[in-house]
Amino acid sequence: MNAAHIVLYRYAIPFTEPVTVKGRRLVQREGIIVALKSQGERHIGYGEIAPLPGLHREVLQSAEAQLVELLAKHDLANPSLLLEGLYPSVRTGLEMAMINLDAAIGGTFPAFADAGPAARQVPVNALLFGDTTLVMERAEEYFSLGYRTFKLKVTASDAESAIKSIRALHRTFGERIELRLDANQSLTLDEALDFARHIPQGSIAYIEEPLKKAELIGEFWAKTAIPSALDETLWQNPELLYKIPEASLAALILKPNRLGGIAATLRFARYAREHNLLAVFSSAFESGISLSFYAWLAASTASKPAACGLDTYRYLQHDLLETAFGAQNALLDARKLYGEGLKINQRSLKRTSVWTL
Repeated sequence: MNAAHIVLYRYAIPFTEPVTVKGRRLVQREGIIVALKSQGERHIGYGEIAPLPGLHREVLQSAEAQLVELLAKHDLANPSLLLEGLYPSVRTGLEMAMINLDAAIGGTFPAFADAGPAARQVPVNALLFGDTTLVMERAEEYFSLGYRTFKLKVTASDAESAIKSIRALHRTFGERIELRLDANQSLTLDEALDFARHIPQGSIAYIEEPLKKAELIGEFWAKTAIPSALDETLWQNPELLYKIPEASLAALILKPNRLGGIAATLRFARYAREHNLLAVFSSAFESGISLSFYAWLAASTASKPAACGLDTYRYLQHDLLETAFGAQNALLDARKLYGEGLKINQRSLKRTSVWTL
């Protein structure tokens, strides 16, 4: 790594409306921005460290403490120091900053092992939630904007509402859209089977984490023919990926800052490619700094990227970039967005410390 200085910043961005994660109600997104600067500050690589309450085990304060301890004790010119022991969010931010700095110095875009030419565009799925009336209003608005892939949250407590929404979406759009569900490991096998019996056949592409016990996904698929996608399982019990029947899976949901970093995410993306699974890159309500990087990852790891879960920018009142991250006609221009992701609006940041390497 060619960094001579590291500058740390903090940020806080209000949500456009409260967001609930694993029962925790959040009104703003907070995080740390790491800026790696070359000698003379000719080149800068930014990375984002942003554990999400309810999703990560570490909180922002413990992530910051680990980062400061690392900077105080170690020479980050040796990247091997990052291989063990760091929180997933911390490693993700540091790896992102290092990759961005190396690309800036080389005057090119990041390149990854085993990756072919980057795709020009990455489609985005639109997140739907609320009662059926609100779901349909949002779906019709997003459809008019060009979205053709939608994701709907499902839990045992609101299964009836979800069924109504799925039926309404199927009646209105039919095969013109792809509908994905996300149950966040909230259903028992019996609940999931009952739920499946009440939705139109062929109305959904897959269900993310349908079961409290992921090891039963094969049985769920055998009884319903509905494929699943793995998200939480990939970091809670990654060995299950190799034990769940491959035919029962349709996709891997890749959240880099929860999986343990960029290198770990690339390994899962390669597994998906080799086993004909969709690699669906997803964010944890991070800023455009991360979203632009994830869009480039998605474009770099599949010749035809799957619709990704990077629509979360809609729920932040503002971005940290000079040009806010966004989609055009539900498509992300990966090359353009990566370049814009390097231009930070410093007024959105509060500097907390400077380190010399």
